[in-house]
Amino acid sequence: MCLAVPGRVMEIAERDGTRMAVVDFGGVVKDVCLEYLPDLAVGEYAIVHVGFALQRLDEESALRTLDLFAELGLIQEEFGDPWEAAAGPDGTEERT
Repeated sequence: MCLAVPGRVMEIAERDGTRMAVVDFGGVVKDVCLEYLPDLAVGEYAIVHVGFALQRLDEESALRTLDLFAELGLIQEEFGDPWEAAAGPDGTEERT
């Protein structure tokens, strides 16, 4: 499942001509493209989908959504290690 997840911008830099940010998604940190939101600033929140910041979001809404996603286990599902998810409970690959 691919969700649009709110995250807080921690750092902004230009990389190879593209405006990029380091974004914190409730403890999971990822690189995100800011080309769709060129005026987003450090400390602000945005909705991010497949590595692109799509819409600015107020802090209260972002934190409420992150809490709900964490409660439902969706943060780990969205950002967890796909190899770990493919492994069974004993650490070996699941066969379906």
